[in-house]
Amino acid sequence: MTNVVIVDAVRTPIGRRGGGLSSVHPAELLGIVQKALIDRTGIDPNIVGQVVTGCVSQVGEQSFNIGRTAWLSAGLPMGVAATTVDTQCGSSQQATGMAAALIGSGMIDIAIACGVEVMSRVPIGSNSGKKLGLGVPIPRTYFGRYEMTSQFEGAERIADKWGITRADTDAFGFASQQRAAQAWAEDRYAGQYVEVDAPDVDEEGKPTGTTHRVSRDEGIRETTLEKLATLKPVARENGVHTAGNASQISDGAAAVLMMTEEKAAELGLTPRARIVDSCLVGVDPVLMLTGPIDATQRLLQRNNLAIGDIDTFEINEAFASVVLAWAKEVGADLAKTNPNGGAIALGHPLGATGAFLTTKALYELERTGGRYGIISMCCGGGIGTGTLIERI
Repeated sequence: MTNVVIVDAVRTPIGRRGGGLSSVHPAELLGIVQKALIDRTGIDPNIVGQVVTGCVSQVGEQSFNIGRTAWLSAGLPMGVAATTVDTQCGSSQQATGMAAALIGSGMIDIAIACGVEVMSRVPIGSNSGKKLGLGVPIPRTYFGRYEMTSQFEGAERIADKWGITRADTDAFGFASQQRAAQAWAEDRYAGQYVEVDAPDVDEEGKPTGTTHRVSRDEGIRETTLEKLATLKPVARENGVHTAGNASQISDGAAAVLMMTEEKAAELGLTPRARIVDSCLVGVDPVLMLTGPIDATQRLLQRNNLAIGDIDTFEINEAFASVVLAWAKEVGADLAKTNPNGGAIALGHPLGATGAFLTTKALYELERTGGRYGIISMCCGGGIGTGTLIERI
């Protein structure tokens, strides 16, 4: 059996909507983390077997196989192939799984899995909007089989099913902010991010010729439980989710360098973690967001592990109820879950988030000396991504 190892992982800071990264073309932002892996490890980029990229809104600046465009725009070798995949929010985590499978099957020795989304420039849903005049993505035959719900409604139904209250979701959102602030205060993110020099633009959005440096996650906010309690629900009049306990619209990119254990030894590189297993599961598209439950259960069962064997979890905080229901169902310790804050505090740049969470999990295992980490995300349409890594 071929051991697939992670040699390095890197991300940009996560920018808020209209924030520091909003002036950067998505392909250029992705190219920054792709090149950072090459520069940090010193490998010859020509020996990368394939680049696999996750991106959700593949339209406009994020169309035309953005993984390839980013690679070429960063001045990297044209002989290295790239592909871009869409698994909704889990796109770059699925890219990680696909890259690991390519290596594990023996097709290639080295791969980069990465992802990007600059939601300030390419808003969510841009590629399926009616304004394009290209029709809608859901055919009539679908409606005879499933009720069409939004992710907001799915999150509320999850809260109903698992008995999650507004007080629960607010407390979870508050904890995410506190943990992210503590992580920055204690420099826990050191080494995992690369600063970005972004162009300054005028009122018309044209570059002025100067730049500003983005060196910190921009979504962290000072708040209180009392303030969170005043926010209006976003889905239902009496719903439990607000802007304070759901993920933020964000900009960002992340990338993971993987290879066979033998290739790492040959190149004199030190593996940091092993990809033990990965999965992609389908779940009820009406509830839509329960995928992390099934993905976690599958990873544990296939690898003869118990929930208590896992030292850290990165479960995307699309909505607070998603993580709270997951924890109730699988019996996970919330103290080990998103210990440095999640998407509620840091943001959720869609196609980049899977690789971002993988980066966070790797660094947290190293920081704490843990052995196993599970990364999982809920995805639009009723999909769940899952990755099990083991620190080396």
